[in-house]
Amino acid sequence: MALGFLDRSRIVAPDGWSRWLIPPAALSVHLAIGQAYAWSVFKPPLEKYLSLSGTQSALPFQLGIVMLGLSAALFGTRVESNGPRWAMFVSLCCFCGGFLISALGAATEQYWLVVLGYGGLGGIGLGIGYISPVSTLIKWFPDRPGLATGIAIMGFGGGALIASPWSAAMIDGFSHDSSGIALAFLVHGLAYAVFMSMGVLLVRVPAEGWRPKGYDPANDKQHALITTANVSARNAIKTPQFWCLWIVLCFNVTAGIGILEKASPMITDFFRSTPIPVTATAAAGFVALLSLANMAGRFVWSSTSDLIGRKNIYRGYLGIGALLYLTIALVTNESKLVFILCAMLILSFYGAGFATVPAYLKDLFGTYQVGAIHGRLLTAWSVAGVLGPLIVNAIADAQKSAGKSGPALYTTSIYIMIGLLILGFIANELVRPVNAKFHEKTAEEVAS
Repeated sequence: MALGFLDRSRIVAPDGWSRWLIPPAALSVHLAIGQAYAWSVFKPPLEKYLSLSGTQSALPFQLGIVMLGLSAALFGTRVESNGPRWAMFVSLCCFCGGFLISALGAATEQYWLVVLGYGGLGGIGLGIGYISPVSTLIKWFPDRPGLATGIAIMGFGGGALIASPWSAAMIDGFSHDSSGIALAFLVHGLAYAVFMSMGVLLVRVPAEGWRPKGYDPANDKQHALITTANVSARNAIKTPQFWCLWIVLCFNVTAGIGILEKASPMITDFFRSTPIPVTATAAAGFVALLSLANMAGRFVWSSTSDLIGRKNIYRGYLGIGALLYLTIALVTNESKLVFILCAMLILSFYGAGFATVPAYLKDLFGTYQVGAIHGRLLTAWSVAGVLGPLIVNAIADAQKSAGKSGPALYTTSIYIMIGLLILGFIANELVRPVNAKFHEKTAEEVAS
């Protein structure tokens, strides 16, 4: 009975079903799994009560991001074939189950259970949950794929805005030892299970051949890369277009996550020697502004791509992003306003890169297995999640050891990011329509 409830055939939308019910279903999952960006709230109490180092307390988050990319790549085809309700349910079980295992680990002071629970099992939930609504949204919104995926993936960026104060208040309210952390993990797992269940129950797929009223696929041809053909996930990874987009996503994410991961100490270091240094409270406010920019960019810029085309919007993310980094390098610590505005725009492009790429994949490879292709592309995120923080932290540590301070700690990293964005810009320019030899045969072609 349970398997039947999750079966794709059980969630075909009846006539008259509003497609605008699908983004809320997607948001219920993405807002929940977006809690991953708020992991830093758990770091101080874990370090205090389990005697961990900063490196050790980061392990669940790091493993979670790696597992996100790997599970999205490995299970992308299964998600596509079994449908979004199955995928959302599996994501719920893994993500919330990870919290429950972490609660056991904290209660028994067995930190390895926290790492494997939150990072391992929970990371699988992150990956499957992240890609679960993408293909469905694109099929419901073929006329506005950037808008649709932007709404959902905005939720992943905004999840931390909800989770961070909620988690912090919970930890402060419970007993101040490892049992309090365990109780917080337990409440998170149960609460998110209820919240994600709304998406599981609400999600639907359109009937075969359904189109929005007044929509004609021929009108999409205003952008040269848009295709009406379909490419399988297996064939997509054989195309140069896939690997060009892999480079684009990887380097765009590397450039953004480098700032995001070290935002608070970075702005503090930059302006430490100025007449008005940045306080800890102001640095926390800066982090909040970056989170808002990250979230807003996912919706605003991704929606704009429906109007000007995906290739053009990525020219902006990468080209303008490189110029913004150059501005930070040249202005150094002379203007806090310039630094903050540039960082916010860079983070808006970082978030938008995630939100726009599913629509870019749809343009190039069609809707047939776009969710599975998206899953394989997210391995670029796993690489960037290691590469960006490594570049910024390693160089800053080396510069500090050499006796440097202020903007000099980050100048080399900034120029590396500029170089990566330029390489991403070149890769985007190399994207061309997919060769017809990779297309799936149409029914007419098979019959002939």
